[in-house]
Amino acid sequence: MLWSPGAVARMLAISPTTLRTWDRRYGLGPSTREEGKHRRYSAEDVDRLRRMVALTGQGVAPASAAALALAGPAGAKEPPERPEEVTAAERRGFARAATRLDAPLMVRLVGELIQRHGVVRAWDCALVPFLVAAGERAAADARGVEVEHLATASISRALSMYAQAVEQPRLPVLLACAPEEQHSLPLDVLAAALAERGCASRNLGARVPPTAVLDAAALLSPVTVMVWAHAGAQAEATPVAELVETGRTVLVGGPGWTSAPAGSRFVGSLNEAIDTILSLNRF
Repeated sequence: MLWSPGAVARMLAISPTTLRTWDRRYGLGPSTREEGKHRRYSAEDVDRLRRMVALTGQGVAPASAAALALAGPAGAKEPPERPEEVTAAERRGFARAATRLDAPLMVRLVGELIQRHGVVRAWDCALVPFLVAAGERAAADARGVEVEHLATASISRALSMYAQAVEQPRLPVLLACAPEEQHSLPLDVLAAALAERGCASRNLGARVPPTAVLDAAALLSPVTVMVWAHAGAQAEATPVAELVETGRTVLVGGPGWTSAPAGSRFVGSLNEAIDTILSLNRF
C-alpha cells in the first residue's frame, strides 16, 4: 500500500504542514515515487511517522524523536511513559524543602518533577499549587515571604537548565515581561516548555523597558514576540503598537490584559501560548 501525504496526515491526525516540516527538517518523508506521480508514503514510512507522533506526544523534543523514529523499532529505545498524576508525596517533598529554605534540594526536586512529568504538568500540578498557597500564607500573616521568594528563585533556576533548544535559522519567539513587571516566572516556564518541544526562545526576563524590547526585536528579528503582564499598569506601558508595526506576530498574556490591543493576540493559558507559538513556527 502507498499513501499520499494528505492520506497520511489524516491517518495520523496531524496537519499536512507538520508532515512537510518533518520531511524537510528530519528526513521523515515519503521514500517511494510512482512513475509520473508524486512521491508516496510506504507502510515503513508510516510506521516511522507513528513512532514520531508517539514520542513527541510523550514530550520528547522533535529532533530527538526523529532520530529515534529513524532508528527503527530495534534501535529506538523509547522513554517510559510519564505518570499521569503528580503524587501527593512529590508535592509534600517540595514543600518541606521550601520550608527548610533548602534551595539546592528544591532545584533538584523541580528537575525530577520535570523529568517524570514534563514541564507543563510539573508546573500546573505541583509548583503552582505550592506558590499559590505560599502567597496566601504570606499575605495573611506577613510570615513566610522568604519561603515564597526562595522557592520562586529555585524554580526559575531549575527551569533555566531545561530552557535550551537547538537554534533555528530564525528565532521563533522573543519573550519579555512588560515594563516594571517583576513576575517573570511564567515566562521561565514557557521557555522551558517550548524547549522541551524543540522550540528555541530568548527570554529578556523581568522589567523590560519599552525601548529594550523594541531594540531586541529589531536585532533578533523573531517570528513572534510574547509579552507578559500581571497588572494593568504594566500592560498599558508595553509598546504593543510599535511591535505590531514591525510586522511580527505579537502575543500578550497574563491577568494584566483585559483584552488584546489592536493587532495583537491574547493567550489565556500556558498550553495556549505553547500551541500558538509552535503553530506560528510550524513545529
